[in-house]
Amino acid sequence: MNAETLLPLILVIAVATYFQTVTGFGLGMIVMGATSGMHLASVATVAAVVSLVTLTNSVVALPGRLHDIDWRAARAASVGILPAIVTGVLLLEYLSSAAAGVLQLLLGIVIVQGSIGFALRPVQLDERSSDFSFAASGFFSGLSGGLFGVAGPPLIFQFYRQPMEPVAVRNMLLLLFTITSGTRSLYLGVQGRLDGEIWTLAAVAVPVVALATVIGRRYPPPLAARTMRRIVFLVLMLIGAYLVMSAVPAIADF
Repeated sequence: MNAETLLPLILVIAVATYFQTVTGFGLGMIVMGATSGMHLASVATVAAVVSLVTLTNSVVALPGRLHDIDWRAARAASVGILPAIVTGVLLLEYLSSAAAGVLQLLLGIVIVQGSIGFALRPVQLDERSSDFSFAASGFFSGLSGGLFGVAGPPLIFQFYRQPMEPVAVRNMLLLLFTITSGTRSLYLGVQGRLDGEIWTLAAVAVPVVALATVIGRRYPPPLAARTMRRIVFLVLMLIGAYLVMSAVPAIADF
């Protein structure tokens, strides 16, 4: 990867990290959507880098946050996550070679759906959902994570509907995102798909993510949190809509 491609990619990662730091979401979707729309790197390469970066951040943040975990719900969600990740990676491999337009369309749909999910405030349930419900949300989250390295929306919506304390939900999601990123990265590593380009991009991205996180914490924008969430929502909607609209002609030609 040359400097003309590497620098914009790292800039996108830095901006996405800053947005996530001040809003709590958006890193994976912004990076995947923007890099795909600008054709900076293949979806498979960027998804692998996003997984490694997310795993690094999660491993650092996870120690000391395993209290108040609903382990039954975590196990049920993991039952859905693990096989879906492998399915998503295999589907990504197939679509990358056989139907790139469909792959871009799916990425656009995931980003639009995720942005809408983040904008909505789930109504909290009176009773805890069934284990099957957690497994189902885990499956769809794992499938998205396997395809694009973006596993958040289904699990986030599921857990924030539960009658749980917010801190317990955040800790639960952190654990499950660590499992998702770790499983995806491990599977790719065992299959020999983490090549030199991916490791180089990850090595450059990790310190950039750390720096952008520090900047976001120390120098948040002079805007209300709700305003920032709306800005990220709009950015994600525009990225997703662009990917969907640009993919349709390619699919029609196919």
